[in-house]
Order: sequence, then C-alpha cells, then structure tokens
Amino acid sequence: MAEAEDPTATDGSLSRDRILREAISLADREGLHALSMRRLARELDAGAMTLYHYVTSKDELLEGMVDLVFGEIETPEGDGWKSAMRRRCSSARDVLVRHSWAISLMESLTRPGPANLRHREAVVACLREGGFDVHTTVHANWVLDSYVYGFALQEVSLPFDTADELAQITDDVFIPQLPADSYPHLHEIAVTLLQTAYDAGEEFAVGLDLILDALDLLRSTA
Repeated sequence: MAEAEDPTATDGSLSRDRILREAISLADREGLHALSMRRLARELDAGAMTLYHYVTSKDELLEGMVDLVFGEIETPEGDGWKSAMRRRCSSARDVLVRHSWAISLMESLTRPGPANLRHREAVVACLREGGFDVHTTVHANWVLDSYVYGFALQEVSLPFDTADELAQITDDVFIPQLPADSYPHLHEIAVTLLQTAYDAGEEFAVGLDLILDALDLLRSTA
C-alpha cells in the first residue's frame, strides 16, 4: 500500500535544497548505502511520497547532491594557471574527504547540474588561458582529476586519520611484521618514518607539484 502523503509537506517546511542537504548529511554519516527516499523522509519528518514533489527519482537526488558537492570546490582563477589549479585540486581533495561517498559519482552522471558545469567551465578556462591547447587541456583535466579522486579514495580508506595514529600503528603493528632480515627496505622505511613524525597527508602536495610541473612541460612543448 502506498504511504499516505504528509499533509504538512507543502507548507513551506521542505524545499529541494533542504532535502539535498539532508541527503548529503546522511550519506556523510552513514554512507551512500544508507540513503533511500524512505530513510530520507524519516530524517526530514515527512512522508516518503512527499519528497517526489521536489526530486522525481533517486537518480535526480544523487545528481543534486553531487552538484552541491561541486559547489563546495574552489574554482581555479587568478595567480596563473598552476597556482590556481593547485588551490582547486587541494580544495577538491578536502571536499571529497568530507564527502567520500561522492568520489565514485563525480564522473558518473550524465546530467550534470549547474554548479558542476560552472566548475568544469572554470577549470577548462583556466587551462586554456594558461596556454594549453584543446588536446593538452583534456590531458591535464584527466590526469588532475584522476589524481585527486584516487588520492581522496585512498586517504579515506587508510586505517588511521592522523600522523599520531599512523606512528602508533607503525610502532605497534607494521614494524613487528617487517623484520629487517626478511624485509630490509620496508623495515628501513617504517623505522625512518616513525623517527621523523611522518604525515601521510603531505604526500598530496608532493604528488600534485610533480603533476603540475609535468603538465607545464607538456604545455610548453605542445
């Protein structure tokens, strides 16, 4: 039997934006698998059928959620293409760590929303104005997004959140599994990183600078 429509659903208490933001909050807390129209309606204290006045399907809900995520990412502008893209990629990484459920959806939707399109237009404009031709712009866009998405995905999958937690795991778990006589190089790395207060999060900037420098070479030789 269809659920009765909530009589308060059209009194101004709901809006498309509120529904999308509640959906994002739920996905942030519990993952995308926990998100359903019925569960979302409960979180909003509304009837499930009411939500369809604002989003017509689960796919439309996901498209709207991803569009809001794109809206949180800093667009690249000013200070030259390399600095602008460095800030944009760093911002995207931070946003995707907050909304890790979105990583697999960022490139999977066939109906991008306005924030999505504005962001992509700004990225392409930054690269074109920086001297990239059409083909090298496409190359740069692919490699930068692949790096950001891949790093964010790996980062949220790590068994630690902070440098202190990594040091503790390294000392208690990793080093005992890496005897120097069997794994000399891995043992050396683990011990060295433990002694230098290594922060895995800093690897993002190292890799991003390598990519940006390589793209600068590609731009200048195209």
